[in-house]
Amino acid sequence: MFEKLKNVFFRFKKIDYDEAKNLANHEDASIRLQLARRTDVVPEILYFLADDPSPDVRLAIAKNINSPHQADLLLSHDGNADVRSGLAEKIAKLVPGLSNDQLDKVHQATHEVLKQLAYDEAIRVRRILSETLKDVANAPQEIINKLARDVELVVCAPVLEYSPVLSEDDLLEIINSKPVEGALSAISARKDISENLTDAIYDSNDTNAIGSMLANKSAQIREDTLDLIINRAETTEQWHTPLAERPKLSRTAALRLADYVSDNLLEKLEGRGDLSPEIADAVRKEFSRRMENSGNSVDKKQSLSPEERANDLYEKGKLDDSAITEACHSGDVEFVKKSIVLKSKMGFTVVEQIFDMASAKSVLAICWKAGLSINTAVLVQKRIARIPPSEVQGGSAGKYPYTDDEMEWQLDFIKNPK
Repeated sequence: MFEKLKNVFFRFKKIDYDEAKNLANHEDASIRLQLARRTDVVPEILYFLADDPSPDVRLAIAKNINSPHQADLLLSHDGNADVRSGLAEKIAKLVPGLSNDQLDKVHQATHEVLKQLAYDEAIRVRRILSETLKDVANAPQEIINKLARDVELVVCAPVLEYSPVLSEDDLLEIINSKPVEGALSAISARKDISENLTDAIYDSNDTNAIGSMLANKSAQIREDTLDLIINRAETTEQWHTPLAERPKLSRTAALRLADYVSDNLLEKLEGRGDLSPEIADAVRKEFSRRMENSGNSVDKKQSLSPEERANDLYEKGKLDDSAITEACHSGDVEFVKKSIVLKSKMGFTVVEQIFDMASAKSVLAICWKAGLSINTAVLVQKRIARIPPSEVQGGSAGKYPYTDDEMEWQLDFIKNPK
């Protein structure tokens, strides 16, 4: 009890220079710690305590807003990450709310410290700096640019998503530099990102970043770029929902989406209130057509087996990509397999073996043999062969990724293994 009262008295009792100097050399670390926490101690004493053997004392100096610049600079090199983290919190919190004139003075006094912390080996120190400075409009540009290019996502993401200090040129340079995975998604989520930035994100081919961009309703996306995304999105399901919810969809975009999104998304698209009467009517008709076809399909399924339905369409010349795509979406595995047997003329045993193998290249080969488009082949891999997303193979410009000879070799190998 006496010790507690003594501590309280010490905390509020005025202290002169000589007494502070003696206490700074006291053998009891708890006494030095109380001294380090005071705000009425002359800078010389605080600087002396910045080199104290106790990390608790040094942390108190790091957090003390009256510690001199020299002490901060010394502590920015401290061997204890907790001390440097405490310093990062204090220094970063000095910046928000300052006028430009005040900031210039603080910047001159603390630039070296901020720079040292921005290069700190401890992720925690850099993360604290990034989180604190992320939305500060007058934060030092050099420091923000360093944090934005950090190799750790937890460090770069806050400033990439929020910092007003980063210019469009800065962000374009970062996008083109192939940053750490997830960095482009952070940029994609920025408020009001320009068409130049959304074009660059699309060109990056980062699926997650493009999805994040589509979900960002303030992102400015050129109509031509959106059309390109919609054409690619048929086999990229994670883009379907944000696309269906994009503001200001053109007639072409809305109808293209209506071709392949799921029934519930088509219903959501049909119910949007921001579409023009012409576009809404066209989507409504597509929705009605699909519902009608769905009802007909149900009736057929009740009376015909998957094999019989495939044979019927094949004989009528209607067993095409559209029919197989619809079957993939509805999970009609046997119908798809039978369709591929009919169109590839490879025989049910071979086709069944290929799907049992669940090899992306083999499934591609049999789809190629059946004359299916690469988009349908990708869907067959995902929905029917159940190939993991990371292993699914696609193509570019509507073409298969292998030559005809390579496809034939793959099928010959399956039919006649050595």
